[in-house]
Amino acid sequence: MPKFEPFRAIRYAPGTDYDAVIAPPYDVLSDADIDYYKALDPHNIVWIDLPAGGDLSAPGQQVAAEADAYAQAASLLRQWLAAGVLVQDATPSFTIYRMAFTDATGAAREIVGVLGGLEVVDEGAGGVLPHERTTPKAKSDRLDLTRATATNLSPVWGLSLASGLTAALSAPGEPLGSLEVAGVTHSVERVSDPQRIAEIAQILAADDVLIADGHHRYAVSRFYRDEVRAGSGRTDTEAEYTLTFVNELIDEQLSIEAIHRLYSGICLEHLRGVFAACFDFTPLHAELTGETLAQMTRLGRLVFLHPDGTAEWMTPKDDAFDGVRALDGAYLEHALAPIAADPHDSNLTVSYQHGLAEMRAAVASGAYTAGVLIRPTSIAEIKRTAREGLLMPPKSTFFTPKLRTGFVIRPTAAL
Repeated sequence: MPKFEPFRAIRYAPGTDYDAVIAPPYDVLSDADIDYYKALDPHNIVWIDLPAGGDLSAPGQQVAAEADAYAQAASLLRQWLAAGVLVQDATPSFTIYRMAFTDATGAAREIVGVLGGLEVVDEGAGGVLPHERTTPKAKSDRLDLTRATATNLSPVWGLSLASGLTAALSAPGEPLGSLEVAGVTHSVERVSDPQRIAEIAQILAADDVLIADGHHRYAVSRFYRDEVRAGSGRTDTEAEYTLTFVNELIDEQLSIEAIHRLYSGICLEHLRGVFAACFDFTPLHAELTGETLAQMTRLGRLVFLHPDGTAEWMTPKDDAFDGVRALDGAYLEHALAPIAADPHDSNLTVSYQHGLAEMRAAVASGAYTAGVLIRPTSIAEIKRTAREGLLMPPKSTFFTPKLRTGFVIRPTAAL
């Protein structure tokens, strides 16, 4: 089972206005978002997490500018530490991270987990498990930033299959601050008591951790760990762990929304005809709302979105998916298998989009042939997938709310 360790966290100094310095994770920010957060405060975490430097206008300057940007990020980090903008805990600690919000069904929720250092294990070694197939991404940016700053800035999100973590985190720690954004209250508390630290670590050491979000960050941490091992000849450095938020894999501790499908490169009649071999289509006359998403789960249906704004229920046909895992993403892949096998249909492209309003706008834009709303993956299916060592189709789950960056920075070497 993986180790989960406290560390001497780097944090913004007491009294810092979190609204000014905390930001969403780097991989959801547009260029306009980056400009917005940098304009909020000269010490916003985005200045380090998404640096920019050098002159990109001159030919051949891209590589030099990127190197300059990472050097700037490292320099800023050191300056902020020296100036007391950032301070480092005197002793190793965990950080309790709570997110209170109202979910898509209108229910009040609180997700609670713990930020610590999760052991970086080899791929396939067990202990820390992926939960879905992922598309390849270049490692360069996050790896170069990690090398330059010697820190983990944005946490991986892990789900513990061990029981008891939620109860162990119920009592508050030392309050550090909070902020509210988009209807979610994010708050953090320090845990420095050795007995409580040992209790949390013991619970997490009892079972596997499933990566919910941040597969790429974890892969970068593995590459970085191997570099440090090769350079130092040691296997006991802070590079053996990576910053991770872990909460318990139970219904009340997860808010999962679907990542829907958009299709292009195929005519509407052909796409619908292929799906009709596996699904029964019936008109959906009601307005598409959050209640529609709830109905989909209750009725066991998907929804086909036409570019003219109309919609149809898609009900799986009896026996159409025998032997196929009970996942809407897997159902759609199975239904489209004849197209994938036909070279004349090789232009079919699948895109992914979260959010009902965003899906309706995308289909109405004319950029796509049609869209399909799918149901969120169940907790039972996520757990079964982990236990059986299987992987879900890409973009099977969208965990909400999204963790913020900047509450905790984890050093991977002495700063």
